Amino acid sequence: MYVAVCPELDVVSQGPTVESALDNLKEAVELFIEEMGMPDDITEKDTIIARFEVCEHRKTNRAIGT
Repeated sequence: MYVAVCPELDVVSQGPTVESALDNLKEAVELFIEEMGMPDDITEKDTIIARFEVCEHRKTNRAIGT
């Protein structure tokens, strides 16, 4: 299983693939905002996005990343 996190809202989800974990996180964030609203203290400049690659390893069958 893969875990996806939105630390700005403290929302977490998971899925059997990276893509499904992100899809599930998107849905969870949409539901959170629908129920709770968007916090006033979150701005675009508070968000840090980092991309990285995990090299192929004996326990994986391919490299993962950008």
